[in-house]
Amino acid sequence: MIRNLVFKSVVALALTSTQAFAAEKNETPFAPIAIPAPPEGKGQVVFFRPGGMGFAIGCSVKEKGQRVSSLGAGRYFIMVAGPGRHEFTVKSEAKDTLALEVEAGETQYAACQIKMGIMLGRPDLAQSSEAEFRKHGKLKLVDADDMGPGEGALRPEQLAAALAASSEK
Repeated sequence: MIRNLVFKSVVALALTSTQAFAAEKNETPFAPIAIPAPPEGKGQVVFFRPGGMGFAIGCSVKEKGQRVSSLGAGRYFIMVAGPGRHEFTVKSEAKDTLALEVEAGETQYAACQIKMGIMLGRPDLAQSSEAEFRKHGKLKLVDADDMGPGEGALRPEQLAAALAASSEK
């Protein structure tokens, strides 16, 4: 009798979870993520990390040895950069480098994914596209605590101000 009661409880819980998941799938899509125009004379790079493998491993993006921000699964940040060549690195058991030529007035995209490693997942940083970024509509801005001392990453209040300034133009 107890076994039967436990079985019915597990089935009821599974059905409730399945229905809740189905309801989430049928929800209206998230509002598109607003990306402001880069400041005058600057470019910007939108770094993002879709979910997937290695969700517990962060993808810490550095430039010139300084951490700009860490990307958890399902997160993004925007980095304002001066025109010219920029090299970004990510590292766990292996190191990956992405070199980008940033031009004033342009927005580029870079995705960090965690791939299989020997002991840990290894980060893979690659140039991406706005379409790929938009495909992951549930991305959230990184928390200010995840941002490092490296310059350029827009903190939440800076992003809000940049969006407000863009909408006034």
